[in-house]
Amino acid sequence: MERRNATLLRAADVAGGARTYAQTLNPRSRFRGTELATLGGLARARVSHATLPAGAESFAYHAHDVQEEWMYVLSGEGLAIVDGKELPIGPGDFLAFPAPQVPHLVRNPGPGELSYLMGGERPATDVLTYPESGCRYLVRGEDGRAAFYRLDAPEFPFREE
Repeated sequence: MERRNATLLRAADVAGGARTYAQTLNPRSRFRGTELATLGGLARARVSHATLPAGAESFAYHAHDVQEEWMYVLSGEGLAIVDGKELPIGPGDFLAFPAPQVPHLVRNPGPGELSYLMGGERPATDVLTYPESGCRYLVRGEDGRAAFYRLDAPEFPFREE
């Protein structure tokens, strides 16, 4: 087995890898993030740094059937909406979402930014449920990217092999 070198990402690397994200199912979804695990060459784990501006939300309210996720608050104050309940969150708070998950999202009511680490697994296949829109998606890792197939649409293209 060939051993691989460790990767050190400096603060400039992390800042340079930041992108702005928005989830189309939620018009309030808007955050800036860096996929630390991907930049570091990790294939099985997900770890990202995210900054959520005042008034924004992380993703659409969702739950994974297979993937486990977690979140660790670095700075700022916010609300975690978990299974319909609002939970105040702040620096040092850790949230764990074991699979199958209850629906969740993060909201920053402001006034400052909310900064956190988030992560989880990279399963080959997962099912995502978005309770507010009634959508369910099969998610498969294809060519290093996630492919989404709507389960409740008649043109669902996935077939088991």
